[in-house]
Amino acid sequence: MNLILLHADELLSGNRVTLCDARFLHIRDVLRAGEGDSVKVGIVNGARGIAQITTLAKDHVELQYHCAEAPPAKLPLTVILALPRPKAARRLCRTIAELGAQKLILLNSYRVEKSYWQSPLLEPDKLHNYFIQGLQQAGDTTLPDIQIEKRFKPFVEDRLPEIARNTRALVAHPYGETTSHKSQCMPTVLAIGPEGGFIPYEIEKLNAAGLQTVQIGERILTTETAVPVLIAKLFD
Repeated sequence: MNLILLHADELLSGNRVTLCDARFLHIRDVLRAGEGDSVKVGIVNGARGIAQITTLAKDHVELQYHCAEAPPAKLPLTVILALPRPKAARRLCRTIAELGAQKLILLNSYRVEKSYWQSPLLEPDKLHNYFIQGLQQAGDTTLPDIQIEKRFKPFVEDRLPEIARNTRALVAHPYGETTSHKSQCMPTVLAIGPEGGFIPYEIEKLNAAGLQTVQIGERILTTETAVPVLIAKLFD
């Protein structure tokens, strides 16, 4: 946890906040900070800064914060991810937040098990918490947007063409072309399939929506490996 994130609804008057959850334990047990020490903080979807510990008790910590620094810039990237196993989805949400993507779209696919959509790990508050974990690791404050699409065909035919318009629109596929050149500022849509990849019908639909197939070499990677590798190859 390289940045302690504060939520707007817990901020008190006078730029004060009281924490009694895992953030308090992190300050006490990991940072081993004491009264008078300072810690790095940020406000969710707001600025970053420093907070001074005014009180450190057995069950809580009180902070006086000052946040005026802008968070890191987001990558102009929308990741479309065929829903992986719920535990993998948890890790991938954190990774996508760490890497600074603007938006994540979780998409159904032929090879996605129907039971995955019923997992409590995919409840909105859980997804929010995964993003928070990633942001705290990366020193960021801005949450990615998230969108859930449980029907492949209506999404790809009706909504994806507009999302992909005027972007570098790509779908990762083991038998696609090579990846495009790196860019720091080019708006990008990147679709990544389930374990085993998108089936040919889905690739055809994604191509028709404007996405170009790309691959990153002869090795076929797991989704958890492919996401950071692809993003690293596409952005400086």
